[in-house]
Amino acid sequence: MTEQLPIRRALLSVSDKTGLIDRAKALDARGVELLSTGGSAKALREAGLKVKDVSEVTGFPEMMDGRVKTLHPKVHGGLLALRDDAGHVQAMTEHGIAPIDLLVVNLYPFEATVAAGADYDTCIENIDIGGPAMIRAAAKNHAFVTVVTDVEDYERLIGDMDQHNGATCRKFRKKLAQIAYALTAAYDAAVSTWIAGAIGVQTPRRRAFAGTIGQTLRYGENPHQKAAFYTDGSLTIRQDR
Repeated sequence: MTEQLPIRRALLSVSDKTGLIDRAKALDARGVELLSTGGSAKALREAGLKVKDVSEVTGFPEMMDGRVKTLHPKVHGGLLALRDDAGHVQAMTEHGIAPIDLLVVNLYPFEATVAAGADYDTCIENIDIGGPAMIRAAAKNHAFVTVVTDVEDYERLIGDMDQHNGATCRKFRKKLAQIAYALTAAYDAAVSTWIAGAIGVQTPRRRAFAGTIGQTLRYGENPHQKAAFYTDGSLTIRQDR
């Protein structure tokens, strides 16, 4: 795995646009080419940034109400290609696939949609497909790709780039890959749990659980072990009457 990799080309596609413009401006100021989709691209252009639509890269428009836009070899090839593999590099050259060094993605707000009491069809439409696919691809290839899925890591990204002259270090990419896979796992857990409830399956064949860290603890079961407290959002407060 390469120790430090420069960020030259980034794909930004987010539902939660918190901090997007500031981070995109920071990347642009460091000479990074920006690719984007839909509302993210619109927001970047309105902020005066130069951005290329993914549809320009793939040669296909966004279609089917946005269900299909990033599921294309020119996106996933750019994320998955091993830059030190001659066969991969040759395939990229033959098929006009350019590398994507940084992926910034967060997912459709499925849990918020469910919590708001939306109907079944609306919840289904808020299940993200392209986002998790890209996240998993970039996280798998963290030897060569940096993947950011949480706004809390935007500042860390720029800090790491500045520390390494526009590149990211291997340790940072590994940490971000772990965060990315935890996100997609929690997202799938939320979807599967909701569907089970929606169709009345009380004891599904497989049940997935996910939690968000609430606080770290002084020690685990034994003093030499570490532990933390996680919440899954299902806590209800009982009031005795």
